[in-house]
Amino acid sequence: MKDKNFTGIPKELQPWDGFSRDSQSIKISVDKRRYGKNVTIIEGIDPKEEDIYEIAKILKKKVAAGGTVKDGKTVELQGDHRPEVKKILDDMGFKTEVI
Repeated sequence: MKDKNFTGIPKELQPWDGFSRDSQSIKISVDKRRYGKNVTIIEGIDPKEEDIYEIAKILKKKVAAGGTVKDGKTVELQGDHRPEVKKILDDMGFKTEVI
């Protein structure tokens, strides 16, 4: 969203310029669901700063698993993909924490 100027404010005065991906704290955890299925949960991505649907699409493609975005702020991937997701998000510039 940083590239979109929908406010009419000059780029150097926009309030969100000081924020970056490394200021967001992303938590990666695993939840056990019905029938013993594992789900990797990624929380903490700010939907106002980032396109969470695009990030989910990239993650699903890289780990070769299905997944979804819940409530517009949490990404869920089928299976236990904590190390792979951590590496991908670190490469994208996020600060991640595996729980």
